[in-house]
Amino acid sequence: MITKNSDISLSKLTLADAPFIFELMNSESWKKYIGDKNIDSLKKAENHIENVYLKCYKDHEFGFYKITLNHQPSQHIGVTGFIKRDELKFPEVGFAFLPDYQNKGYGYQSTKLALDYGLKTFKFKTLLAITQPNNQGSIKLLQKIGLTYQKRIFPFDDGKELLLFAKNY
Repeated sequence: MITKNSDISLSKLTLADAPFIFELMNSESWKKYIGDKNIDSLKKAENHIENVYLKCYKDHEFGFYKITLNHQPSQHIGVTGFIKRDELKFPEVGFAFLPDYQNKGYGYQSTKLALDYGLKTFKFKTLLAITQPNNQGSIKLLQKIGLTYQKRIFPFDDGKELLLFAKNY
């Protein structure tokens, strides 16, 4: 565990989290707002954990963290944390939740917890976030945690327009 409050804990993902990541990445909201990453087996979920999440921890010391309910330690409800992509100058903050845990306040609570941890531990000077223009839930959460809309961008080869949010610390 990296940090916690009275309701939730954040901890690094491991290969043992493949079933959870498989479920999360195949949820309707993940596919709609983040994209279908073709994670159609537990083996592909393990590979994704290894090649994205564990690689980010190794390369940058930060990454995405699984969110666990303290009163149900075996229940992972989503992920939040940071990623550094080649396409963007600064690290991004991000989040995703299983459908049963969306719109229950866990987004703000967990992302704020990750931000507090990240600012203290990694001394971020600027954080970014990207989201689809139609993802109103994400936009509201990004604004609630203090990021402001900057501009529309096309950061990836897929040609999709995204909204860029940022905050300087």
